[in-house]
Amino acid sequence: MDAVARATAIGALAVALWSTLAILTVLAGGVPPLQLVAMTFAIAGSAGMAVRALRRDRAAAAVPRGAWALGVAGLFGYHALYFAALALAPAVEANLINYLWPLLIVLFAGLLPGQRLGPRHLLGAAFGLGGCALAIGGGAGFDPAHLAGYACALGAALTWAGYSVLNRRFGEVRSEAVAEFCLATAVLASLVHLAFETTRWPEGTAWFAVLGLGLGPVGLAFFVWDHGVKHGDLRLLGVLAYFAPVLSTLWLVLAGHAGGGLALWGGCGLVAAGALVATGRAGKRR
Repeated sequence: MDAVARATAIGALAVALWSTLAILTVLAGGVPPLQLVAMTFAIAGSAGMAVRALRRDRAAAAVPRGAWALGVAGLFGYHALYFAALALAPAVEANLINYLWPLLIVLFAGLLPGQRLGPRHLLGAAFGLGGCALAIGGGAGFDPAHLAGYACALGAALTWAGYSVLNRRFGEVRSEAVAEFCLATAVLASLVHLAFETTRWPEGTAWFAVLGLGLGPVGLAFFVWDHGVKHGDLRLLGVLAYFAPVLSTLWLVLAGHAGGGLALWGGCGLVAAGALVATGRAGKRR
C-alpha cells in the first residue's frame, strides 16, 4: 500500500466513526446541542493534548495562523451552522442539504494542483448522493418558510467541504495540532451555549455516551480526517463519506431507534456502488 492509499484508508476511519454520532447522541440524552459540542470537544482536545504530553511531542506547537483560523472555523463554524439548521428547518431536509459536503469535496478537489476529476469520481459521488437521499430523505418536502434553516445547512456543507479541501495547503502541519483546534472550539461553543441555552447535565450511563462521543466521532475522527485530507485521495474520501449517513441510519435501526425498510437497504446499495465505481481508479496520480 503506497502512502496516498494508506492516508486515504486512515481518513476513511473518520467516516466509520462519524456513523456512530447519531446513536451516541441519542444515548447521551437531552443535553443541549451546543453544550454537547463544548463537552465533547473539550474531551477530544484534552485527550489529544494528553497523548502529545505522553509522547513529549512539541512539534505541533508552532501552528501557522492560517492553519489555526482554518481549523477553528472548520470545526466550530460547521457545527454552529449545522445545529442552527436543525433548529430552523426539519431534520430530514436539513440533513439532506448538509450532506452535499461529500459531493462538494469531490468537486472542489478537482481544483487542486495535480488533482484531475475523473468521470468515475463524479459518477461515484452521484451514486453516493442518491443513496444518501434514498436512505434518509423519505418524505422530504422543502418549504420556503424554512429558508433560513436551509441556508444554514448549505453553509455547513460549504464550510466542511472548504475546510477539508483547503486543509491540503497545510500538509506540513501535523494532525496533533487538531487537539488545539478542538479546545478552541470547546471554548467558543461554551460561550454560545451560555448565551442561548439552558445547561442540562447527562444522567447516569449517558455520561459514557458523552465520553464515547468525545473520544470517537468528535475526537479521533477529526485527527484521522485531518491526516486523510492532507495526504490521501480527497476525491475518494468525498465519495466514501456518503457511508456515514447511511451507516448512521443503520445503527439507529439496529438499536431500535428507527425503522428500516427498502429505502435504507437501497440507499446502502447505491452508496456501496458509488464507492466501487470511484475506487476503480482510486489512488492513481494523473
